[in-house]
Amino acid sequence: MHLPTQTITLSSGLSFDLVFVEGGSFTMGDNDSKFDFEKPAHQVAVSSFYIGQYPVTQRLWQAVMKITPSMFQGEMRPVERVSWDDVQVFIEKLNAETGKTFRLPTEAQWEYAARGGRYSQGYTYAGSDKLKQVGWCDENSHGETHDVGLLLANELGIYDLSGNVWEWCEDDFHTNYAGAPADGSARIDAPRGEYRVLRGGSAFNDALNCRSAYRLRYLPDYRGNLGFRLVLPLQLTGKPDGFR
Repeated sequence: MHLPTQTITLSSGLSFDLVFVEGGSFTMGDNDSKFDFEKPAHQVAVSSFYIGQYPVTQRLWQAVMKITPSMFQGEMRPVERVSWDDVQVFIEKLNAETGKTFRLPTEAQWEYAARGGRYSQGYTYAGSDKLKQVGWCDENSHGETHDVGLLLANELGIYDLSGNVWEWCEDDFHTNYAGAPADGSARIDAPRGEYRVLRGGSAFNDALNCRSAYRLRYLPDYRGNLGFRLVLPLQLTGKPDGFR
């Protein structure tokens, strides 16, 4: 299943695609996990949204920020070595140019998309039970990131949600899901918590870390093999034709 996409074109002529994710309910987390931070599994109702078909590439980052921070250079590789704070600056600049309201995905949006949304087949990873079909990990990456979109997409036509680079989310990190929002919104403390959430695993991680349910935390100013993808709220874009 490949759902409708929306193409965003910058003033430079560079474009990137977003995939429409139809809202629905899903079970977030994993009660069978050995990690308490994936528990308790709970129902979340997510509203429709658009999400980047790929992680933000170095080409897109360069077009907006005019710098290339990544260790593994390549226009179509995912940008990495960007902190959560860096990403907020990127998004502010991108929104100023496009007039849109891009942001990071909430943790619930990310997991819902990774699991395939309304079209989920119940896979362990984003699009397969065999990680190497859909993600670059420590068993197939040869110690480096790879161009986006080379492996199989998941049920929604979204690529690289498992492996390649960790992806920042909007949420503050909490040690478990007790008290987590049931509406798919970001779980944000006031004042902001010490850590932010990352998802998806990376080219340097094993299969356990690349599961759709796995969570990681880092300080918002930390830079490593960390990237991100964009979300665009639906209320400002409208649903594609054929969706109610």
